[in-house]
Amino acid sequence: MSNPVFPGSAASAGIAASPGTAASPDIAASPDITAVASSAGPATIPGSTDEYPPLGELQTASLREELTRLDDLIAGRVFSPGEPGWDEARTAWNLAVDQRPVAVVIPEHVDDIAHTVAMARALGLGVAPQGTGHNAGPLVAENGLADAILLRTSQLRGVQVDADQRVARVEPGALWGDVVAAVSPHGLAALAGSSHDVGVVGYTLGGGLSWLARSHGLAANQVLAVELVTADGQQRRVDAEHDPELFWAVRGGGGDFGIVTAMEFRLFPIAEIVAGTLFWPLDRSEDVLQAWAEWTASVPDSVKSVGRVLRFPPMPELPPFLSGKSFVVVEAAIQESPERADELLAPLRALGPDMDSVHPQPVAELLQLHMDPPAPVPGYGDGMLLRELSPAAVRAFVDAVGPDSDCALLSAEIRHVGGAATPDAAYASAPERQAPEPGAVAGLDAEYLVFGVGIAIPGSGDALAASLGRLLSRVEPWRARLDYLNFAEHERSAERIFGDRVHRLRALKRLIDPTRVIRSNHPVSR
Repeated sequence: MSNPVFPGSAASAGIAASPGTAASPDIAASPDITAVASSAGPATIPGSTDEYPPLGELQTASLREELTRLDDLIAGRVFSPGEPGWDEARTAWNLAVDQRPVAVVIPEHVDDIAHTVAMARALGLGVAPQGTGHNAGPLVAENGLADAILLRTSQLRGVQVDADQRVARVEPGALWGDVVAAVSPHGLAALAGSSHDVGVVGYTLGGGLSWLARSHGLAANQVLAVELVTADGQQRRVDAEHDPELFWAVRGGGGDFGIVTAMEFRLFPIAEIVAGTLFWPLDRSEDVLQAWAEWTASVPDSVKSVGRVLRFPPMPELPPFLSGKSFVVVEAAIQESPERADELLAPLRALGPDMDSVHPQPVAELLQLHMDPPAPVPGYGDGMLLRELSPAAVRAFVDAVGPDSDCALLSAEIRHVGGAATPDAAYASAPERQAPEPGAVAGLDAEYLVFGVGIAIPGSGDALAASLGRLLSRVEPWRARLDYLNFAEHERSAERIFGDRVHRLRALKRLIDPTRVIRSNHPVSR
């Protein structure tokens, strides 16, 4: 497949990509990357005559003066504490997270990002990019933003589609709702997140586990090129041939290596799917989830499903049949004909669900399947990967969150993973798919993923912490060796997320960003 060149991309603008060197655990760095790591001169913005002098020369100027200067320089906005708009600018999607950075920058152009990085580096500050802030909790742990600028990319949401090449290009603030709206008229699908307002870039940098993951793998494995501003303020374009080590790192290694300004990834010719939810009363949790777990062991990779316990609060925004009610449910997305889907679902339907919404639908409707909140909420949650889901593991899950548990969580779920979402499958299928060799996280070495979350309203903190702690401790005996970055909503050691790959990631971080200018929610140095 030829590589598309989108209007306005770094490639079309002639931004040179570093040739790099072949990826290796020892990182035999190219002269270009080595120069980035060792540069000690003023931080210069490409295409600009403005330079920020070294930190020592700025000691007589106040930080507020420098932020005012940045605000005058960029097309976007700079917000400082106490200014009008400050609270709105610093608020994450997860409203329970209190983000208190040095300042907030909302860029309107890629050059704004480069200017911000250059200023921060000169002042000895960090820069934390953020699209939405769904998983902002680990970012603020231990005052992680106290010496950093929060860079919110929410105004940069452009999406371009090359339908013939089946490739999409997105700006850093694009949401999955933006992408799905752009690609679905072409009969194409992306490996999208479970909700319309999940940010494409953050989701993909962490791996990206979609409703199509068991047949198509992680979203990060379908990335063809990434444009980003690195800690030196330079704009770069990386792919399998240019800076392959950095390209490897940003596909699953998180946001610690640069601020993404654009991403290009493959799309798939999927227009329709059979999907929906089966509902049973909460007191059926044990028999339904045991049957579902047994069912998942036999279904093909064309089937992705979730077993879930839901306790809906009494809210007027919810339909009457959900408001204030509790259920055990199975959500399923099946890439088969309606007739074949009916055959596959027969064992679950034999359990007599009270409601059954499974039907053929446009693949775009998958954004509603998981019933995620349609707007920001205060959430308290965390997740864990499981090696297997034995009858004893299901029993432990139900004991923790079922009808007799007095659980305070809104949702406790088990996602079926496996299939093409495993590392071995990703490596084996890459040549056949004509895709780049997988990146830092090729797949999830686990068969299931557990996640629990509650709404953190005043006075609920202790009950939520107890309920979530009970859930995770009960399923701990079946825990996989590693965790999944995107579902790790509390601090983790980098070893717990990346395993042995953390050494290679840390070596690259030291090389291109030795002073940790770029900050992320799960830094490889943690």
